[in-house]
Formats: sequence, structure tokens, C-alpha cells
Amino acid sequence: MDQVHVVRHKVLVEGRTQRSVARELGLSRTTVGKYVEQAMPLRKAEAGPRPRPVWDTVATRVQALLVDSAKWTGGKQQLTATRLHAMLVAEGKQVGVTVVKTAVAEWRRQRREVFVPLTYRPGDLAEVDFFEVLVDIDGTRRKAWLFLMRLMYSGRDFAWIYERQDQISFLDGHVRAFAHFGGVPARVAYDNLRAAVVRILVGGARTLTVRFAALASHYLLEACFCRPGEGHDKGGVESRGKAVRQQALVPIPSGPTLATINDTLLAQMDARLDTHKDAAGQTIGHRFADEHRLFRPAPIPFAPEATTFATVTPRALVRLEGAVYSVWTRWAGLDLVVRVGASTVTIVGRDGRCVHHPRKRFGQRSIDYRHYLAELARKPQAVRQVLPDLLRDLGLPFPAIWDQLQLAHGPRDAARLFAKVLGQLEAHGAAVVVPALITALAAGTPLLLALTPARAAPDRLALDAVPAPLRDIEVHGGSAADYDGWLIGVAG
Repeated sequence: MDQVHVVRHKVLVEGRTQRSVARELGLSRTTVGKYVEQAMPLRKAEAGPRPRPVWDTVATRVQALLVDSAKWTGGKQQLTATRLHAMLVAEGKQVGVTVVKTAVAEWRRQRREVFVPLTYRPGDLAEVDFFEVLVDIDGTRRKAWLFLMRLMYSGRDFAWIYERQDQISFLDGHVRAFAHFGGVPARVAYDNLRAAVVRILVGGARTLTVRFAALASHYLLEACFCRPGEGHDKGGVESRGKAVRQQALVPIPSGPTLATINDTLLAQMDARLDTHKDAAGQTIGHRFADEHRLFRPAPIPFAPEATTFATVTPRALVRLEGAVYSVWTRWAGLDLVVRVGASTVTIVGRDGRCVHHPRKRFGQRSIDYRHYLAELARKPQAVRQVLPDLLRDLGLPFPAIWDQLQLAHGPRDAARLFAKVLGQLEAHGAAVVVPALITALAAGTPLLLALTPARAAPDRLALDAVPAPLRDIEVHGGSAADYDGWLIGVAG
């Protein structure tokens, strides 16, 4: 159409001849005349579709192979146009690869999903997903899992990294996210992950896991799930997760603990509230303020824990998920309740007392030797065996006490005396023993003497409690000088 306009302008406006214009533009004079006479040149209508004799011979077979390929392909092993052409040639079909590629492209175009442009309302929808990431914890690189919840209207994110991609971490992420946002959106969209879904039913119905159903009921949220195998149904959190890994987690985050890394990551997420704007110029923080007003108030936090039972071994240990945790020695042989959180393990005794441990990986141990004071008080050799870990768990002032005993008595006797100190600690508690030890260290007095309870002075009898004939008798206490006098008298 641009060429038609140029020709008409040169002839009708500039007044040039059709011959000169045809020569200049490399067109025939017939074409130039046609353009001058018709502003919109008419195209010759085809009488019918052009014959395709080669395609007509293979069309049915191509369609059959494409439909049937779903039975013998899968995953990333899909039927390509080149492979389909090779199969047709092997069957004796005389067809070019270009014809097959065109047919396959058209077949796929007709079946390609068309996406609906969506709009989001304030406070209505959030999307959740897990993403595999790498972190450096105390100098050790390990695989971890990023929990990401994205508010679709405002674009605000909550991100938290866990050591496991299990149901406990999944629930804990929700609790932390709702507490951080200060409210609960009406709906949350998920994949059909095992932490939430037991069975996929007809349509959008799902059978939920017991703990996830309890969380949804607690926060009164509507759980929405993607179609099976269609993760792009929640494309907002999918694309945002990729951006978080490439921006906030590059270079690979490092820190002494995972909690330190998470604090830094969450601060990065919140820093976007005032810096990132949408097409209308509104910041994430401004849109979140509109959204927050429509949130359902967050109730008392849900307990994101799994409860199980465990038997305490004769070594006062509890084995859980391949890890080992210590308890008080008097609990040995008992069956106890264990509450497993995302990062903690709580063992509940029958007396209601709880023992808390950081949650460990398979094959790791969490031993607190304060649980073994009653046994160590009777086993000085065991004290020497576990001494570094024992001093770590006891804390101040016990390392200084050990150093003083070892310097004065040597390692063997020091272990025996230190076991007596542990016996006093078990019998009377840290509130009584530790201040006495600190005072003894400062004053330089014997440590065991400082822990020996002072004898109470005998009570004096009241005068009216003494018989009358004995009230006037005065009894003097003996002294060492009296004994010296007696000895001298005997010797003389």
C-alpha cells in the first residue's frame, strides 16, 4: 500500500508522467496505470483452493500419528516434525520435510492454549510456591527451599528459606507470611503439592491433608488449586520466584545461620515497597495500603507443628527422622510426645516439662549434657570423656572452675572433684550453686567448701524449760589450753 501511495502522489500531485514514474520505480506502465486509477487495487479472487496432491496422500496418516503420539511420548521426549517426517519416509511416503513441518505447526497452533488477561482486586488473591535455592551456612554450601507468597494486587512478597520442603515448612511459611502482612487475603492459589492435597477429584475439587485443612479453617482462607500439570495458572508467583533467585539471591547468600540469611532476605523484599512502581506510578507500598484494609484480621497464630510419639532409649536419647536428641536421664524408657516444627523439636515429658532442640538433619545429633548431670556426678571418667561439650553446655563459671581444679589436682582428681560439683548442681539447682561458685572463685576459697551447706546453730533452751535445781549450775566449755594443762600435769 505504501508503493500505491507513492505512485499516485508522483503522478497526480507532482504531475509526472506514468512512463517516468514506471522507469524510476522499476514498475511496468500497466501497473502504474492501475495504481493511478484505483486507490485500493483489487486482487484477483482465487477460484478455489490450490491443489496439494502430495499433502492429500499423507494428511490422514500425519493426523493419526500426531494424535496417537500422546501414548508413546512423554515429558521432554516429544514428537518433532523432523522425526515425524523420518517415520513417514520409513513407511514409504513420498513427502518433503517442509510440508510436514507446516502441517505440524498448524496442528499445534490449533491446540495452543489461549490465555485470558486477568485483573486482580485488592485483598483478594495471593499465590504460593516453593523454589530450590543454594545458601552458604557457616561456610558450608547446601541446598535449601524458598517459600514465596505473593500478593497479586499490590505485588508485595514474603520470602523465607527453609532447610526442607515438607508440610511443616509449608505451614510455617503461611503463619509467618500472614503475621508479616498483618492480615489474611480471601484466596490463596497453589500447585497440587502433597503438603496440601491428598487426592485430585473431578473439576476443581480436592481432598486436603488434615493439617492444611486445619490451617485453612483457622485463617478462613479459600484454597484454590491449579489444573494438574498447568503451573502457569499461577504465573505471577512463578515469574517472581525466578526474579528473586536471580536478583536477591545472587551472589549466593551466606551467614552464620539460616535465620540471619532470612532476616536479610526479608529486608530486601520490604525495601521494594517504596522503590518499585507500576505503570500508573503507584508504589507497591501504596497499593498494599489499599489492600491491607480489605484483609481479614489475622487470628492467634496457627501452630505449624507435627505431633508424634517417640520412645526414649536407655541413653536418654530420642530418635526422630534419622536425627538424635537428648532428654533428661529420668525419662529413659518412657514413651513421650514430640512436637516437630520447621526449625525446632520439642519433647514433652510426663510432668509437663519440655526439652527444646534445634531441628537437625539426618544423621546429626543435638546433645545437651546438662540432661546427664545425675549420671555424670557418679562417673568421673565420663566427665573427662565429654568435658569440652559439657563445659560448653554449662557455660560460665564452670570452665574457670575446671581450670582451677585441674591446676591444683591434675586431670584425674579434678574430674572426681568436678563430678561432686555436678552432683551439687543437680541436687540444689543453678540458682543456688552458680552464685556460690562465683563468690568462691572471687574470694579464692575452696570450691567444695563453698558448696557445703552451713550447719545451723543449735537452739538455746529457754530458762523456764530447765529444771529449777539445774538453773544455777554453770558449765564452762572446754578449750585447747585446758588440754595442754592437763597433759603437763600428768607429765609432772
